[in-house]
Amino acid sequence: MTSAITEQLLAAKKAAGLSFADLEAKVGCDEVWIASVFYRQASASVEEATKIVEAIGADPALIEALTEYPVKGSLDPVVPTDPLIYRFYEIMQVYGMPLKTVIHEKFGDGIMSAIDFTIDVEKEEDPKGDRVKVIMCGKFLPYKKW
Repeated sequence: MTSAITEQLLAAKKAAGLSFADLEAKVGCDEVWIASVFYRQASASVEEATKIVEAIGADPALIEALTEYPVKGSLDPVVPTDPLIYRFYEIMQVYGMPLKTVIHEKFGDGIMSAIDFTIDVEKEEDPKGDRVKVIMCGKFLPYKKW
């Protein structure tokens, strides 16, 4: 589900013929982070919002909206049906507990931050079919004892 703001931003981006990688070069912020601003999962500074809006030729009235703190978590509380998003859900269903166990073995009892966090998407060419490489990097946050 997308908001009216997201639809306006995506339409302007398409009309400008730009990819999120193009916007990364123009704005100076990571392409995934810029996409998260489009989908209202992150807020931009006035300077960042201005660069985004100007780069895609969107209505300057959107700048203020992009600086507002969004309500995060855009997926419905059911199993996602979009095939690509579902694959990430499936990956966590299959590998979630193994990842949790390995992380605990290496770091102790805690979590990976989704706030002090980066995510990158890379394309790896492979003769058997190109590969999607997703790199998540989050600060480890140990549970506090008291």
